Amino acid sequence: MIQTIETGYRNVVGLTLCGKLHDEDYRKLLPTMESVLTAEGKVRLFIQFEDFQGWDLRAAWDDLKFNLKHYADFERIAMVGERKWEKWMANFFGRFMKAEVKYFDSSEAEAAWNWLREGQECNRESEQTDDIPDNYDVWHYAW
Repeated sequence: MIQTIETGYRNVVGLTLCGKLHDEDYRKLLPTMESVLTAEGKVRLFIQFEDFQGWDLRAAWDDLKFNLKHYADFERIAMVGERKWEKWMANFFGRFMKAEVKYFDSSEAEAAWNWLREGQECNRESEQTDDIPDNYDVWHYAW
């Protein structure tokens, strides 16, 4: 299951990945991600792993296709977890992304947020622009 985390910024997306991910999870998430990327251009991503069990085959394919399509659309990706294989995964996949990817232990979640936001002026939710799609608010309430 994929759950959103409210970040307070339009160009910082927060996700919690729980259990095993399936194609259905991606069918719900990807249209919204596409809308955010279209509206914001470069995006920063926070991923929290909670009892994460990986992907089924179809979800892994969905994830790979999305990452290949958007390999240059993320500036920074902070991954927060508790397992060695999650750290390994972050390091491995970081080599295939243009984004700066960094893994944090779950006890360092606040440091991950700070790193994600540093060095830029994040676009706060309260700043409205005309380029944000009408369905943008769906991001915060879809799950």
